[in-house]
Amino acid sequence: MSRLNQVSDAQASTEVAAVFDAIKGKIGMVPNLYRVAANEPAVLKGLLGLNDTLSTGVFDARTREAIALTVAGANSCDYCASAHSAISAALKVSDAEIDAHLSGQSADPKLRAILTLTTEIVSMQGQVRDDAVAAARAGGLDDGEITEVVANVVANIFTNYLNHVAQTDIDFPVKSATAA
Repeated sequence: MSRLNQVSDAQASTEVAAVFDAIKGKIGMVPNLYRVAANEPAVLKGLLGLNDTLSTGVFDARTREAIALTVAGANSCDYCASAHSAISAALKVSDAEIDAHLSGQSADPKLRAILTLTTEIVSMQGQVRDDAVAAARAGGLDDGEITEVVANVVANIFTNYLNHVAQTDIDFPVKSATAA
């Protein structure tokens, strides 16, 4: 059971209800993560705004989901592993690839460079080594893409930590962050 309130439709203020309606219009439901974030409407709007803005970057949805899975695996966030596994499956990512991404792995060389950098950022709390940046560049990432990796990692650390604090009830098919 969640330690923080998961704002129900009945509890939602007019402002939050409008955001919930927009989420339902996009994905057909309001995930419990957003219901927890709705305890402070500015947090909910900030989370959604960051994700909406990052979706306009150079990385496609499959790449962003791979980063999300790698961060979930590195931070042992079962909620995010479950949510991003379901999203990845809807994007036609295989179960084997999902498990690989949870471990920061990919057969694709450029995605492998992205996920290796992702793992380094999380494990080093952002204090990445020079050779990690050099490896990312050797893997085909330019400075803009490296910056975008950092932004996606931070967005996912936020949700991982919020779920850890809240112990958010998982409302997707359960996937262990350490399943890989």
